[in-house]
Amino acid sequence: MYDAVLLPTDGSEGTRAAVEHAIDHANRYDAALHVLYVVDARIGGARETTPEIVFAELEEQGRQAIEGVQSQARGADVGTIEGVVARGDPHQAILDYVTAEDIDLVVMGTHGRTGLDHYLIGSVTEKVVRLSDVPVLTVPLPDP
Repeated sequence: MYDAVLLPTDGSEGTRAAVEHAIDHANRYDAALHVLYVVDARIGGARETTPEIVFAELEEQGRQAIEGVQSQARGADVGTIEGVVARGDPHQAILDYVTAEDIDLVVMGTHGRTGLDHYLIGSVTEKVVRLSDVPVLTVPLPDP
């Protein structure tokens, strides 16, 4: 049913809740697991005003987040695991990756923002759900 499962990650608790689901789907369907970390290129307004060192640090955080997921997936015997750090508008970078890599299923965590935070910050997950051409499995934060 699924040949390629994408787990976008930002290293947050919301993403960690989705990791097990993504690994489970990859195992169940013998699918490749793709792990994507997107550095928001809009940080600081315009790229020209954001020091490259900031992007380098964020990319390093992304690599560490990806390595953590890859390690967990290897421990669960997932056969194929890809990891990519990208730059861009997060929801668009995810949608572009889905198309470029022929992804069949996206598994994303939700942060549970509500009210003004949700309105002002928006939700990458919500945008992907609304705009994706493939199924998107959303995984809420576990109850404390």
